[in-house]
Amino acid sequence: MGVTAIIPARAASKSIPNQNVRIVAGHPLVYYSIMKAKKSRYIDRVIVTTDSEDIGIIANQLGVELWKRSDALSRDDVTIDAVVYDVVKNCVDSEYIVTLQPTSPLLSVDTLDNAFEYCFEKKLDSLVAVINDQRYSWVIDDNKRIPNYTRRVNREELPKNYLESGAFLISKTCIVSQESRIGDNTDIYEIPRIESYGIDSFENLQIVKYILQSKKTAIYVNGNNMMGMGHIYRSLEIADELYSKPDIIYNSSITDVSVFGSTTHTLIKVDDEEELINKCKSEQYELFINDVLDTSIDYMNRLRDVLPHTKIVNFEDAGDGILKADVVFNALYNERVLPYVYSGEKYFIIGRRFLYYEPIKIKDKVKNVFISFGGADPSNYTERLLKIVSKENYSNVNFIVVVGRANKNYKKLLRYSNKNIKIEYDVTNMPELMSKCDFAITSRGRTGFELAYLGIPTIAIAQNHREEMHSFVSNENGFSYIGLNPSDSIIESNLQVYINMSMEVRLEYQKKLLSHDLRSGRTRVMGLINYI
Repeated sequence: MGVTAIIPARAASKSIPNQNVRIVAGHPLVYYSIMKAKKSRYIDRVIVTTDSEDIGIIANQLGVELWKRSDALSRDDVTIDAVVYDVVKNCVDSEYIVTLQPTSPLLSVDTLDNAFEYCFEKKLDSLVAVINDQRYSWVIDDNKRIPNYTRRVNREELPKNYLESGAFLISKTCIVSQESRIGDNTDIYEIPRIESYGIDSFENLQIVKYILQSKKTAIYVNGNNMMGMGHIYRSLEIADELYSKPDIIYNSSITDVSVFGSTTHTLIKVDDEEELINKCKSEQYELFINDVLDTSIDYMNRLRDVLPHTKIVNFEDAGDGILKADVVFNALYNERVLPYVYSGEKYFIIGRRFLYYEPIKIKDKVKNVFISFGGADPSNYTERLLKIVSKENYSNVNFIVVVGRANKNYKKLLRYSNKNIKIEYDVTNMPELMSKCDFAITSRGRTGFELAYLGIPTIAIAQNHREEMHSFVSNENGFSYIGLNPSDSIIESNLQVYINMSMEVRLEYQKKLLSHDLRSGRTRVMGLINYI
């Protein structure tokens, strides 16, 4: 049972000049249909029918046959049926032919081969590629606009409405004529909508080009109560900036899957580095993002060995593995140690929900205080603060205390709840809580950037020696940074200063905090990832 692919690709195109030879994502448009045919398990012969010298060169370079189309068959009014029949009657003796259009470059080989199997199993004369396009439509009858439905229901409840996509048409060779490639025993084959996308305008050409340029992406990320949860949050934000669904890979010996919350992104568990490397080798990602703190040179060398042509991007990496990365983003530090290391607050990725909110309005008096030490709080600052603010002299101030889902002391902390202390666990809308407060107390990580974005005056404490090196949350940038593991007396004295601080002074702090452009960080980061 032989199958011949016939690819009609003429030179002239009115809507998009030189359409079939335009370079789209690195290849001429006709390249994609030729390569799909060559990779199919069922196609044993590929013929390009054309009147174009350029397309003839492309066909020869790709090792497929060329059929020189006559001028008479290259006019605008000639049907594809006549063009295909011209090839069939002259040089095809296989049982089936399939017409593949260069204008449908997103068709996958798997979809095409599955369609062949369906056609052979059903012993069909012909099989037409379609998409299901359920929607309300109207017709004109006797100059009247008439709906083709009797009652309005949810779109998915409408009858299936199949439209021909033009991606492929499989036919028995014996039924092909100058007027038709459709036999008596014909069926339709539904293909994914994205694979049906055809190029018939410059707008469609731009969309298809963008899709073809999209890279197969993986994000390797870990987070726990020691390394913090900011890596998880940032990776989910990056995943939402991509126009394809990445694989989000995590090491189950480091990270509990629950820290990802209710995300619908694809989560893939590996048990160790060896399994991660094997996964990369099999998948051959085109873009690989590490958000796992410091990487080693050994790890990056192993990654490079299995992904030699892959763009590798690292976040928050101060290890020697950065020597093997293509680009590194260290928003928490200011020092740019290598030309491709981008440091400082300009590269901080603010959470999407924060972009919905405006900076807080500074009030006359302090009424509400926000307290949060990240998702894990390994130094247990939360309980130290709760012991302080539980004192009677703070009863006239409200404290909103946020505890992350990686904090193992959550149940113990609940006992501090009272009329002016509200403990919030695993918050889904952090900016909403922050916006209710007049000042904040936090650590030197991601939360400091978020408070600065909202213009909330903040006291900051370092969780560990690594956070001591974080540069943004500093006095010069509008924070009151009181160091690593300060005494309770220092914490409390600063707390009292802020509670009694005048509106004018808090406005000055806010002015400094808002002088940093934290809104544009995600755009800068994604621009560099896509460009470099």
